Amino acid sequence: MRKPVIAGNWKMYKLLSEAVDTALRLKPLVANANHCEIVIAPVFTALKTVADRLEGSNIKVASQDCAAQNEFGAHTGEVAPVMLKDVGCSYAIIGHSERRQIYGETDASVNAKTKAALSADLKAIVCVGEHLSEREAGSANSVVETQLNKGLEGLTVDDMERIIIAYEPVWAIGTGKTATPEQAQEMHGHIRQTVAKTHGDAVAKDVRILYGGSVKPDNIAELMSQEDVDGALVGGASLEADSFAKIVNFEK
Repeated sequence: MRKPVIAGNWKMYKLLSEAVDTALRLKPLVANANHCEIVIAPVFTALKTVADRLEGSNIKVASQDCAAQNEFGAHTGEVAPVMLKDVGCSYAIIGHSERRQIYGETDASVNAKTKAALSADLKAIVCVGEHLSEREAGSANSVVETQLNKGLEGLTVDDMERIIIAYEPVWAIGTGKTATPEQAQEMHGHIRQTVAKTHGDAVAKDVRILYGGSVKPDNIAELMSQEDVDGALVGGASLEADSFAKIVNFEK
């Protein structure tokens, strides 16, 4: 049985005091949510303080990105996964569409960062997803399959136990548009089939696949009712403790 994961990506929002306040308000609202793993991803500057305040709770902390290197060195502006682990992170989000679109991340860099995160004993939330033009051209499946094959290249069966895949149709991120539950299920099923080809049926059966793209309290239950949807990577709706808690505490 795959345990769902509900992760909140706070993107570049919240000063330190605001991040701490939101995390502390969220804590009692989800204290009894044992049906899923709960993850929040504040900005780098808030990671340690938020992680410290949440220590002992059922909420884990993720970084929104990481460097592709764990060796200390001349990598100005980068943060090594081992440093993220050191300040209390349990997860790293890698290859988010905004990182790919705005900052030029490639499947190769996603692969390198994923391997670095795993080597630092972090779980990696690896993001994939197609643009609207790619979906309209009928190439959504092939685009996502390529991202998966290249992003997860060289990972062992054991490595895959610490991989979570997040499918985010780029056209649904921050737009208010959401893939229908049927569209989400179709792509999640394709992702599972792709993993089966590269890492075997057993890995594919166990890997958790999250949906991301305008997830809200009023659509989470329907999305989670789909066989291959194992949770959500939530953007805007995770910025307020009340709305994120409603997503965490969904009922099918």
